[in-house]
Amino acid sequence: MALLQDLIQQIDDPALRDRILQETDKLMKKKKFGLVFEEHLPECTPLYDVPIRIGSKVALKTGYVRDIYTVVKIDCGEVICDRRETHEQKTFKLDELVVVAEFGEPIYPTLKPLDSVENAPDSELWHTLIEADNYHALQLLEYLYAEKVDCIYIDPPYNTGAKDWKYNNDYVDGSDAYRHSKWLSMMEKRLKLAKKLLNPNDSVLIVTIDEKEYLHLGCLLEEIFPEARMQMITSRINKKASTRVGQFARCDEYLFLLQFGSMNIQKSKYSMLDVTDNSNPDAKESKTDTIWNSMLRRGSNGSSRRESPNLFYPVWIDTKKKKIEFVGEPLPLEMDRHDVEKRPPAAGLKAVWPIRTDNSEGRWQLAHETLRAYLEQGIAKLGAYNKKRDQWAVVFLKKKQKEQLRDGILIETGKNLDGSLILEWNEDAEQDREPKTMWVRDWHDASTYGTNLIDKIIPKRNFPFPKSLYAVEDTLRFYVGNKKDALVVDFFSGSGTTLHAVNLLNVEDGGHRRCVMVTNNEVSETEIKSLTKKGLHPGDEEWERVGIARYVTWPRTVCAIEGHDTNNVPLKGDYLGIERPMSAGFPTNAAFFKLSFLDKTSVALGRQFRELLPVLWMKGGAIGRCPTLKNDELPEMLILPQNKMAVLIDEIYYSEFDAELSKHPEIQTVFIVTDSETAYRSMIRTYDGKDCYQLYRDYLDNFRINTGR
Repeated sequence: MALLQDLIQQIDDPALRDRILQETDKLMKKKKFGLVFEEHLPECTPLYDVPIRIGSKVALKTGYVRDIYTVVKIDCGEVICDRRETHEQKTFKLDELVVVAEFGEPIYPTLKPLDSVENAPDSELWHTLIEADNYHALQLLEYLYAEKVDCIYIDPPYNTGAKDWKYNNDYVDGSDAYRHSKWLSMMEKRLKLAKKLLNPNDSVLIVTIDEKEYLHLGCLLEEIFPEARMQMITSRINKKASTRVGQFARCDEYLFLLQFGSMNIQKSKYSMLDVTDNSNPDAKESKTDTIWNSMLRRGSNGSSRRESPNLFYPVWIDTKKKKIEFVGEPLPLEMDRHDVEKRPPAAGLKAVWPIRTDNSEGRWQLAHETLRAYLEQGIAKLGAYNKKRDQWAVVFLKKKQKEQLRDGILIETGKNLDGSLILEWNEDAEQDREPKTMWVRDWHDASTYGTNLIDKIIPKRNFPFPKSLYAVEDTLRFYVGNKKDALVVDFFSGSGTTLHAVNLLNVEDGGHRRCVMVTNNEVSETEIKSLTKKGLHPGDEEWERVGIARYVTWPRTVCAIEGHDTNNVPLKGDYLGIERPMSAGFPTNAAFFKLSFLDKTSVALGRQFRELLPVLWMKGGAIGRCPTLKNDELPEMLILPQNKMAVLIDEIYYSEFDAELSKHPEIQTVFIVTDSETAYRSMIRTYDGKDCYQLYRDYLDNFRINTGR
């Protein structure tokens, strides 16, 4: 139905178009069940830096990108085109058109360097920001990092009904009847590619969303990732809440957390829910955990005397001394406990039994021999008296409390008269806690630590609804806190909060985590109107300069790393929790690229090695500064120990290449340019333990095969 709707929009006759739309509107009201969404015309991507040639598929820069033409003739700046739908020929000016790539077509991407920031010249760590449509960027990332990514964190457009995202180069708003299915179609394509990036044995996918699409998204995630262990977190992001007329004010959003393989969360010193002083991010949480635990087994399964007769025995106490004196033997099932009570081991002692709240006979958690040992160690004792039930409790330390005592979280301050330990919480010790599925933390406030923080770094450059830096950092810490070399990917990077959070994590614990961000360079609808009035088009320098990637994401990245705002004024204040001045920046580096596309034939002939070099650098781990060629002439080989990679460009120099490579055992990635599979296998036979790739076959085959998905 949506495909039909898209085609109807291309009908030139307005009366016919409106009449057909009326009929299709009737069909749209039919009810469907489950996660059913319409197929749409494939997405198209404008390729502004690809030259227009005869045979190119093009669209008008200011038109509907799905209205595709084929170039028939180019003459003195004028282009004669054949419209695909009607085969009508039209003439346009060359600068009015842009080459387009459709979903499913083979594309051969590369990375065009735009800028870099180097604040740690001696460090090998380089992050990357890629300006691109994220679908094509994901295709490139699949070639680079298939099954190598530890964590994907994405904050996709929430599809609120405002014009907050684009589909086929058009902003989608609340009046679009296919808004939800377009959103799901867009997400499905990207999530299927993202799945190929994640390490299936140990990784996590984190997706944030609000109530507009969380139900649809949850179903989609279950469908694409059936093997994952999925949870949903509710996180308060706005203490003041957003007012909605006639409805509850919204103050939260949701996080879907999908764990793969052995990935588990790391415990935290915060429960994420009960913070004593939410206004102070350094405040310690109240120690609400129980120290002494009842020895009575609770619950319905395995908790009765009949099910565990060996755990039903008397505990003899002196009620005046409030002390356990003896631990009796288990009673046979046929023996009545009241008969035992008539024969105490010493005068004046009272028997305590594991009696449940319904007065039925239960059982203890510890065997009688174990309880005797615990009493000797002082880690079991007589508990409180319940006057209403005339029942005394027996309490003990469970495994968790014993570990806390061992680790200094609990401290022994003395002994009671009965020999049991006197225990207190060590207020100076950080206690690992099981984080809850409801997060209520003031420093997750998106206004204070998202919008206001960005305004501090890049003043007067508006970006709607950025994430709190600390909300992202907390989320990442749960999964990569113990992975100091983790690879983190965000392909809806927006304002660049994910990289900022990764830098913060690294400086806290000396980590070497690397972040790859992808964002488009879309211009807001308001800005589009202003630029269009000036006669500007997408692809023009002035237009591109105010896009998200160049106006927000990259400036924020540079300023955060160097510790100043866009006016070169040192940032004021400290990062929360670590007392690090924002003006100190971060000892790290980042490179900024634009995704571009290569000609397959030129690649196969080896004519675009220079353009491919950044791709090879990223495939080798993005170690050290991205290498460049100093002149137009290609060398026979590149030996790059600073990047831990090497490239044999002319295979007749293999012997010299092999000799040079032997001098640099630190090199881990080797590229061999050869058309012969046999020669390639022969050349790499001694390179055990290194990652080897055949150029250009490895590159071309990847993008030729992995199309149409």
